Amino acid sequence: MVVFKFGGASVKDADGFRNVADIIRNHQGEDSLVVVVSATGKTTNALEEVIDKKFMNTSDALKELEKIRISHQHIISSLGLDNEDTLQQLVHEHFVEAEWIIEETREMNYDYAYDQVIAIGELVSSRILEATLKSSGINTSWVDARSLIRTDETWREGRVQWNITNDQIKDTCLPLLTQRKVIVTQGFIGSTAENNTVTLGREGSDYTAAIISAALNARSMTIWKDVPGVLTGDPKVFDNVTKLDRLSFMEAIEMTYYGAKVIHPKTIQPLKNKNIPLNVRSFIEPQKDGTIIFGEIEREYPPIVVLERNQALIHFSSKDLSFIAEDHLAELFKIFDQLRIKVNLMRNTAISFTICASNQRAKIAELQKKVEQQFSVIIDPDLDLYTIRHCNETMLPKLLSEKIIILEERIRNTVQVVVKNAPDIVHKKH
Repeated sequence: MVVFKFGGASVKDADGFRNVADIIRNHQGEDSLVVVVSATGKTTNALEEVIDKKFMNTSDALKELEKIRISHQHIISSLGLDNEDTLQQLVHEHFVEAEWIIEETREMNYDYAYDQVIAIGELVSSRILEATLKSSGINTSWVDARSLIRTDETWREGRVQWNITNDQIKDTCLPLLTQRKVIVTQGFIGSTAENNTVTLGREGSDYTAAIISAALNARSMTIWKDVPGVLTGDPKVFDNVTKLDRLSFMEAIEMTYYGAKVIHPKTIQPLKNKNIPLNVRSFIEPQKDGTIIFGEIEREYPPIVVLERNQALIHFSSKDLSFIAEDHLAELFKIFDQLRIKVNLMRNTAISFTICASNQRAKIAELQKKVEQQFSVIIDPDLDLYTIRHCNETMLPKLLSEKIIILEERIRNTVQVVVKNAPDIVHKKH
């Protein structure tokens, strides 16, 4: 069997759903198939606005949610599924679930509320895809991903409980696959032992597909994107990017760790552990080969550039001028873990320690409060972080022209540079 994952760009409208259905139909006879689908288009962003408004003005939140419902109803109508009463009822029920959370008056943790509401995007999208496949004669079965993936209660970035998850996936999916049904499920979501919804981290649908692939020992996994494969840079930012035909698991892990957006960072490890190839292909040109990620052998790669915008340098210095030693670092990293702050780069001196992390102002403010007794903290916000794998020294001056370099680190064939005053859209040849 194989696992397909379709992101939000592939199902942003009715034509997108039809195209996905065509891709599935063309592969249906080859293997048993599990399909993981994300929320449509920019629905997740829109639902984040709903959640924010819940904590300010319930009425405004419900109005925003109604706009999202109408946009999905428009897709349903465009697909000719208006008269599918079961679909209409199921979609209605999912939106009612969100309304309950929004209207709840008791005090509620923001991250908990976030996970309960944000999941509606994936649930509704997968319902529409299932109905689209059925209307075109494909034998399919909808499965709630929350019955497959068990996590702890780390809201917004649930940690998978692997033994229970593997058993649930096998028990649920194997009987359906034996019946040659195409399974449709959701990315991004799981549940706790108390059946509360937990998300796996922003853009976590790739990770969902990898978890399912590993549990079922899939022959392969394919991520369908709006790009031809894994590229040497973001084509929206850089000119002259090229497609990489093959990547080792190790190189893919390095790229995603440094922020390459084409694959979620947690995706590779479950696949590598089971030696399952990962394909990255274009849903726009599905007949073309994309990038295959597989194997241990390292290759010669061209320079690969990853740009992370909206970064902050956070500088810690000891108030009593004592050395920042291992005990201080251990305490800081314990706090980073508690606040889910990912360190993208770090440097230490005798009495100071600096990290580069996403400029999440609320988390950084909480971090400052937790360490203020021991450390002085200075924040440099609104920076960009360039990571260049397999760096070619001749390209750096061109890539970083008209930028002020704040911090630079080199590790073997990887260069990381923190800069400021980078324009919103950078066109550089590399």
